[in-house]
Amino acid sequence: MHLPLKGYRVISAEQYGAGPYGTMFLAQMGAEVIKIEPPIKTGPDGKRRGGGDTARAVGPHFLRDHESVYFNAFNLNKRSLTLDLSSEEGQAILRKLASTSHVVANNMRGDLPDRLGLTYDALKDVNPALVCAHLSAYGRDNERAKWPGYDYLMQAEAGYCQMTGEPGQVPQRMGLSMVDFMTGTIFCIGLLGALVDAERSGKGRDVDTDLLSAAVHQTSYPALWYMNNRDETQRTPRSAHPSATPSQMFKAADGWMFVMCQLPKFWDVLTTRMGRADLSDDPRFATNADRLANREALTEILDAEFSAKPMAHWQDLLAGYVPVAPVYELGDALDNPWLETIGLRDSVEHPDNPDLKVLASPLKFDGKRPPNRAAPLLSADSDAILADLGYGEGDIAELRKSGIV
Repeated sequence: MHLPLKGYRVISAEQYGAGPYGTMFLAQMGAEVIKIEPPIKTGPDGKRRGGGDTARAVGPHFLRDHESVYFNAFNLNKRSLTLDLSSEEGQAILRKLASTSHVVANNMRGDLPDRLGLTYDALKDVNPALVCAHLSAYGRDNERAKWPGYDYLMQAEAGYCQMTGEPGQVPQRMGLSMVDFMTGTIFCIGLLGALVDAERSGKGRDVDTDLLSAAVHQTSYPALWYMNNRDETQRTPRSAHPSATPSQMFKAADGWMFVMCQLPKFWDVLTTRMGRADLSDDPRFATNADRLANREALTEILDAEFSAKPMAHWQDLLAGYVPVAPVYELGDALDNPWLETIGLRDSVEHPDNPDLKVLASPLKFDGKRPPNRAAPLLSADSDAILADLGYGEGDIAELRKSGIV
């Protein structure tokens, strides 16, 4: 399969979720993504001290000690190089790598890229066309640069928690780390845009994004409603859409489902297919504005209808006509046969599991999803990468002995 980024080399000093999620897209599109990770250190007691991306140690499920299943969610198709970037020898190796690469990426705390030589100013002398991409919690150019930050904090500060859940209840975060994933995707977009320009102009640059900026940007149309009209979007019962109805959770006889009449035509189709044309003629529900004004009464009527039949009945009746979906438990969602139909489930061969289940890329090229391979074991590619840079076996052994790699 011809992949669009084949032949590009990306170095990424990354850890945990947001940055690795973004660079995994690059790796799945064919780029050689070299993941720079801290070497393992041994304490005075002889015990291991850190080493590798912190995600390798995130439980509860492990393939071997310090090699988590979690890590494979963000690091498919990559290579691993352990390197002490705080050392003079580590910086020399970084600069050699940068001279042969197209991108140097990182998702470190905002004050660290300058300190660790990961910026365009630090590397442009070895590669003027280099793109240096930065993903931090709050940015690199403000008083919060030194602050650590995580997805959940951004959901809180950007207003997500206050907008999520049932009215009058405790604020809720989303069930997944969506700010990490959105920011990683935005990171990838900015990086690719800068790369296109570098290829045209021969000049690279720094490109930045941060978790809080991405989180606030994703408030989107409610942000504009507030900034222009002082209309502050509030939580609605059953996760209902703020301006269209019926567009919310309803309970069938055997579980919850989401029904969305976002357009007037869907309301007409819904009432016709469920045999309640009288509802379309009811003046309380004639227009979307009428339905919003009488949402509580409409919900009571539709509850009585939907709860009389199981979800399968409503799926058969409405699917393809009215936007509808079952509200699945995670297991049901992942066991959904539709994922097999569209090829979104995949498996890779890992040294500790020859059939490790993973998710395929959501992208397709020429109608096919790009292939996956398992995330690398820690330092799995260090020797090969260093040899490619011209280091001999003795040099590499000395670098290992001194804790540089």
